[in-house]
Amino acid sequence: MELDQAIYGRRATRAYTHEPIDRSVLEAVIDAAIQAPSAMDSQPWGFCILRNRLMLENISREAKALLMRAPPAGLDAHRFDDMLGNPDFDIFYQAPVLILICATKDSAWSHIDCTLAAQNLMLAAHGKGLGSCWIGFAQSWLQTGKGRAALDLPPHWQPVAPIIVGHPSADTPAPPREKPELLWRD
Repeated sequence: MELDQAIYGRRATRAYTHEPIDRSVLEAVIDAAIQAPSAMDSQPWGFCILRNRLMLENISREAKALLMRAPPAGLDAHRFDDMLGNPDFDIFYQAPVLILICATKDSAWSHIDCTLAAQNLMLAAHGKGLGSCWIGFAQSWLQTGKGRAALDLPPHWQPVAPIIVGHPSADTPAPPREKPELLWRD
């Protein structure tokens, strides 16, 4: 796939089949993720790959409950009340895999570096015919002691980017893009 095809074709996928993904494919998208730039080449990332459906369902329940009790600052929680209060709503959209990118080094830029790796991972997944989506609903709970313990994360790993990956069950249309604000300084 050409780079432009990947950039313009990648979408946030929220509908998946139950088809599993081979370990080698997941390793390949992670290898693409670690090709991302990092400040001073620190490469401050670790990857927790979760394929256990029961754990994913538990995390979804726990994350929804936390968001209902204590929404993060800036989140218009009332906008999501019906969705989060629905016991059938899965924040992972039935995706078979969650790849949690974690900062493994405490630096001013490690979270940014992990975000760059996340974009590479999502583009690589698209290039392999997979869908992906960053699941912001999962972030707060995964950063709690209970969330970290559920995944048995090493103490120095800080969850940054929860990305679901799977085979899309439908095409996702491209949303319209607004013109960016540009300030030219010639």
